[in-house]
Amino acid sequence: MRVGPQAGRSAAGQQLVGDYTNPILKPQAAQAVKTHGELEASGVGAANPRNQCWPEPLPFIFSNTGMQMLQQPHQVTFLYNEDHEVRRVRMNEPHPAQVTPSWYGDSVGHYEGDTLVIDTVGIKTGRPLAMADWFGTPYTGALHVIERYRLIDYEAAKEALERDAKENLQAAGTPLSIDPNYRGKHLQLQFTVEDEGVFTTPWSATITYRPGFNWRGAAEWPEVVCAEDAYEYYPGAALPKAGKPDF
Repeated sequence: MRVGPQAGRSAAGQQLVGDYTNPILKPQAAQAVKTHGELEASGVGAANPRNQCWPEPLPFIFSNTGMQMLQQPHQVTFLYNEDHEVRRVRMNEPHPAQVTPSWYGDSVGHYEGDTLVIDTVGIKTGRPLAMADWFGTPYTGALHVIERYRLIDYEAAKEALERDAKENLQAAGTPLSIDPNYRGKHLQLQFTVEDEGVFTTPWSATITYRPGFNWRGAAEWPEVVCAEDAYEYYPGAALPKAGKPDF
């Protein structure tokens, strides 16, 4: 799935470089994407919330390979498969007059027919690795994300699934996989992002989810934990160091 300005990837299939010439990017944002992409292209690797074990803001968090949605009358809870990230959406309530910025922002939802509509504002700025996507696109306090979720038939999802297989990196070795023969309902997310401090116009994208299974073939939810571990794959993680032993 693509999130943000159109991106390319290196021949190795690992380095994601954002299109900093995209006309919807304002100059300061374009420079941030350019700098981020140069690090990726150099082979050094650029830090982002995922590889540095930080909470992922919207819409970055949509790049998780798995998501569970728990529905209750008063709220919808999203569980993402990377690093125990949780979002809570209050149902049928307005945003408060004064929103306190938070990692995932203030999210309120309602149904329009069979479509769940979620409106999110107040995503925390001034935090480490404040970026909207893998390509280093920044965001400001004006960031506003609208999500629209609905169930669709397989035939309606087929085109999106085929495009995904052609254009996007496929996770290797993940404990969460899919049944290629599944022909039931799929969950489609259409989301719109606007941020007058970064983009000259709102932009939209679509993500199509299908049921996932772990490597044993069961629907058990796998645990994927990001840890600040110098022996793992996280490039340049800033590990805390004590001046003296704790005991």
